[in-house]
Amino acid sequence: MQIAVSSADVHTVYNLLQSALSQDEAVRKPAELMLASCENRPGFCSCLVEIIATKNLEGQSTARWLASVYFKNSINRYWRHRRDILGINDGEKAYLRNKLLELIREENNQVAVQLAILISKIARIDYPKEWSDLFPSMVQKLQSSDVLTTQRAYMVLNQVLKELSTKRLAVDQRNFVEITSQLFDYTWQHWCSDTQRLLSSCSILLTSPQSGLLPSENGQALQLTCERWILCLKTLSRMLKFGYPSDSKSVQEVEPVKRVSPQFLVAIQSLLRYRSAIQQVHAFKGFFEKACLKLMKTLVEVQKIHPYSFSDRSVIPPVLDFCYKVITEPQGYDDSFEQFLIQCMIFVQTVVQCKEYRPAEMGCVVGQATITMEERKKNLAKQAMEIVTTLLDKEHLLVLCDILVRRYFMLTSCDLDNWAHHPETFHHEQDIVQWKDKLRPCAESLYLTLFEHYREILAPLVVQILKEASDNCPPATANVDIEISHRLLLKEAAYNAVGVAHYDLYGYISFQSWYGVLALEVQNRHPNGRILRRRVAWLLGQWVSKITREMRRPVYFVLLELLGDGDMAVQLAACHSLQNLIDDVHFYEDEFVEVVPTCLELLFRFMQNAEEFDSKLQVFNLVSLIIDRLGERVAPCTESLISFIPQVWQESEGQSLLQIQVIVALQHLIVALGPRSSMCYDLLFPILDYSIDASKPDEVNMLEDGMQLWQAALRHAPTMVPQLLSLFPHLVSAVERNLDHLQVAMQIVESYVLLGGREFLRHHAAGVVRILDAVIGNTNEKGMMCTLPVIDILIQCFPGDGPPLLEGILQGPSQNVLGKKHFQDVLRVQMTRKH
Repeated sequence: MQIAVSSADVHTVYNLLQSALSQDEAVRKPAELMLASCENRPGFCSCLVEIIATKNLEGQSTARWLASVYFKNSINRYWRHRRDILGINDGEKAYLRNKLLELIREENNQVAVQLAILISKIARIDYPKEWSDLFPSMVQKLQSSDVLTTQRAYMVLNQVLKELSTKRLAVDQRNFVEITSQLFDYTWQHWCSDTQRLLSSCSILLTSPQSGLLPSENGQALQLTCERWILCLKTLSRMLKFGYPSDSKSVQEVEPVKRVSPQFLVAIQSLLRYRSAIQQVHAFKGFFEKACLKLMKTLVEVQKIHPYSFSDRSVIPPVLDFCYKVITEPQGYDDSFEQFLIQCMIFVQTVVQCKEYRPAEMGCVVGQATITMEERKKNLAKQAMEIVTTLLDKEHLLVLCDILVRRYFMLTSCDLDNWAHHPETFHHEQDIVQWKDKLRPCAESLYLTLFEHYREILAPLVVQILKEASDNCPPATANVDIEISHRLLLKEAAYNAVGVAHYDLYGYISFQSWYGVLALEVQNRHPNGRILRRRVAWLLGQWVSKITREMRRPVYFVLLELLGDGDMAVQLAACHSLQNLIDDVHFYEDEFVEVVPTCLELLFRFMQNAEEFDSKLQVFNLVSLIIDRLGERVAPCTESLISFIPQVWQESEGQSLLQIQVIVALQHLIVALGPRSSMCYDLLFPILDYSIDASKPDEVNMLEDGMQLWQAALRHAPTMVPQLLSLFPHLVSAVERNLDHLQVAMQIVESYVLLGGREFLRHHAAGVVRILDAVIGNTNEKGMMCTLPVIDILIQCFPGDGPPLLEGILQGPSQNVLGKKHFQDVLRVQMTRKH
């Protein structure tokens, strides 16, 4: 029985917490071990909560914070009653719940955050059965006149709702709906009053800009009000998202959506005006940006969850019109506020894509008196579509598309500076970044969405922009200096627009005619010409389906020229397009085989100069693909590959993704060479030995690919060699460790038996027995089926030695399973194979 921790031990536990914060490992480690041994003792959490509540200890803040962390960990481990763990008893739980509510008014912010998390974790387990008074107690705290108390109460409430909203059982979701019905109106009124107070404070600030925050207010109280306003908004957002059934399923109007959304928009517009009016360095500036961003995110999320309620004429028209104006008329919005622009673009894209706003084609039952749910959805969708179509008419769509291309697609001075100093990073940021994180990818995503739904309207405009940009900035001839001008950047943006919407522009642009212009763009080698050279390289990969067989050869030569460009971003773009061309279903080896030596040489050279891991991975992926697609026709380049792959393997130490690509490439090379694969053995065996060793730390990542390489090496080996024989113990270790790769393991055993014959059996008969013993009787019928071909081959190849070798393995399991139907099915299948 565990000895309880009492109130007399508070000072001892406090000293242990202080020691656990020490930088000296000799002091810290024993304290951590002692605290860990106390975690499951009765009274330990009560002791911790007393330390959290004590505020008169010298330097107590960090120790109080650590006490809250230990308390949180104890909740995760011991709050629920388990059969094997003696948890916290019910009496102590009741005391802790009441004590935590008393501690809500915590002055230290770090400790307050931990207390909020503590209460939320307990609420997830105990509410509503054991803690039915949680929310009534929280409402009492929210009614306090003390700003700090209400701010901390909303911090706790937001964290509790965040925790409860993740529960997915129907009863838990009903509980959340009930909580929302109790708290929403009060929270909404509180947010509205705080909004009015903040806007009044902002007005005073603008009339008295030299007053700091406000002459008649306490600066700290105003800061707490701002924080409370944000927390209150987060609470409202959670209740709107999870406290009402989605109207896309229920087709029931969510009245609060229609009530709060217009007010959110008004708040955004007011805060934006104040943000534009105050000084750049003012403390309020950050709050305005954070508040507007959170409000806009809330509108986006609410529209997704309650699209029908949001489509009301009092909601969607002003919000959609506002977002349209922010995107097309961004006066006062600088680069530091681009996240708000991104959210506005996401909102427009979400509305355009919303499937609930597109009426479904359906019939109706003649004479039916009641309206079905599907008919109601259709009527609501028709109403919403009318509103959206009115707001995004042809004129607005053309303006929006034009602005996206001419303003947001264009490279900025910051982009060009980043490109000049870090070309590899620049390429990968443009190519890999999530579209919701950066402004240009988000603009491209919105542009593509508009094209998917309004192609007939927008395609002629993009063609016109392309023609205008090409006429104003014709391809520069060789040896002519190129200046980075607005015309050049607009042309790059137009090329980008054509590449992003390539699928929707197939009927409007003849790529075969346009290719002649693109080929001229790469002839000028001026450093500033890299802007268009990179974009042309990327374009060729986007329009790959329109590159005919006759065009492929000249396109390959253009890409090889770009692959040898002095700029790494251009080279990576060319590499990307080559990957698309070679991986295309219409790839023909005849057009490419003559350029393979040059292509591989350029790729090898780039690998030597590349610094970024992503660059090396991208280039080596292409090398592996070339070997795979060309097969035996890559044989003339074998020597260069054999000299190159070991360098990559050596440099890839600790980078398992790149090592896996090396293994895959080597497997493709072995298959391509066939019986001549022995020329790769000096390269093969060190890599194979490393990748199939189950004791290596990267075994989880590489074992599967290593075994595939092993199997390929055996199947294409002309004869058995000692190095292959010496690898077999690795297979025994891998199978005895787990059966994850059973099928390929059995195929490897088959290959060893057929290739090695009696020599293999003489050296590794015991290993074969160990493998079969680990499998037979320990797997299902599918696994048993994998072993039968091995047993069959052993008996056929070695009729004298095979049966005695297998007798001990099969005798016991056979008696147990021969009577079972599933094993009879296995035998029947095997007998069918033999006949």
